[in-house]
Amino acid sequence: MTLPPELDRIIRALDAAGFRALIAGGAVRDDLLGLEPKDFDVEVYGVSFDGLAELLAYYGRIDLVGQSFGVVKLTVTGGRVYDFSLPRRDSKIGRAHRDFLATFDPDITPKEAASRRDFTINAMAFDPVANQLLDFFGGRDDLRNRVLRATSDAFREDPLRALRGMQFACRFDLTIDQATAEQCRAIAHEYSTIAQERVAEEFMKWAIKSRRPGRIAEYLVATGWIVHFPEIENILNVPQDSEWHPEGDVGIHTMLVVDAAARIAERDSLEGDERAVLVFSALTHDLAKAGTTALRERNGVLRWTAHGHEGAGGPLARAFLERIGIKPAIVDQVVPLVENHLAHSSLRNDVTPRTVRRLALRLAPANITQLIRLIEADHSGRPPLPAELPDSAVRIRDMAAAQAVATKPQSALILGRHVLPYFDNQPGPHIGEITRAAYEAQTDGAFSTEGEALKWLGEFMNTR
Repeated sequence: MTLPPELDRIIRALDAAGFRALIAGGAVRDDLLGLEPKDFDVEVYGVSFDGLAELLAYYGRIDLVGQSFGVVKLTVTGGRVYDFSLPRRDSKIGRAHRDFLATFDPDITPKEAASRRDFTINAMAFDPVANQLLDFFGGRDDLRNRVLRATSDAFREDPLRALRGMQFACRFDLTIDQATAEQCRAIAHEYSTIAQERVAEEFMKWAIKSRRPGRIAEYLVATGWIVHFPEIENILNVPQDSEWHPEGDVGIHTMLVVDAAARIAERDSLEGDERAVLVFSALTHDLAKAGTTALRERNGVLRWTAHGHEGAGGPLARAFLERIGIKPAIVDQVVPLVENHLAHSSLRNDVTPRTVRRLALRLAPANITQLIRLIEADHSGRPPLPAELPDSAVRIRDMAAAQAVATKPQSALILGRHVLPYFDNQPGPHIGEITRAAYEAQTDGAFSTEGEALKWLGEFMNTR
């Protein structure tokens, strides 16, 4: 493992002072996976908290906000932050996720410290001075075999670990081993003790970091945690017409769409909230099929259809995402994307400047570019049918670019300041009524420049 030069110097200085410093957790896992570690956590053995803080103060600005957990944050020149911690023992003292008592002992061994970590893939450590991997619980083999395994029976002490397992399984394409799945089942009833913000944090990591986010349903079913997410559970095994969906039921389709969304996000370099919007939209786009799917006659043949699932899906998506704590800025974009994910089918032969401008309005605060990605993901989740963007969606995309509404609706050309002179500069609700009427006319194509807009306004006011 190659460390940042400043971190390597600090660790060697700690070693020279008689203290052993190990890189622990995620950085070791990521390095073994061939990924570039982004965060380095360092466990330091044989030193007190005050002694550690005093030593680190020579190398940058220290922050002691993690003192109760034995953590010193060090900010070095350039702004990079490293967490240095003391090895600790955790004792469960209550039902809540945070009800632990941490104790620090300079005699704790690296193996004992590693045993308190959640999964074997996170329980490895690396000694930079000795250039030695410390793998007491088989984490390297589990990574090689793509297995997610609890480090010890202490796993059951913290129900959050089951949700952490969800995002790890999807991030690194892992299958949970049977014994660990049983441990998750044993603590499933403790879901209510986890703070909503922690649930949201794990789902955000799932959405932003997962290579195979479509493994979420498989994981939740295996661990019994699917009961806490009925919106996902309800779409499993819901039938679909095999002509349009040869891949199988709604649950299978949704997981394929979620995986396709992750690939599109990678291709388009989407990160953070932007990626989360796409992946959550993919996850929730067909939630309403659970309640709208039925056998209906079509051209004399009974077929599975889900009439109205597009519009009905918005409220379901909102309820689900709000319950797990996803922030409003993301939810408010996901909902209109879900409610319009079949816009290319409804418009089909009516892709005009007017209909595309109105689509941009319906989608706000989301936009047509985001919708096109969702449509592509949706159509990529129907193997062996080709993964492609339908022709009608291509026309929407191109028309949106031509109308300059790909990323937001048109800006209004008539504003309150244009209307006020017609009312002796007296404000009131009538100003808003006129500007809304003007924007409707603009969206319909009545005018497209400021000059045309002012002319329209004059004529409109003369008719009142």
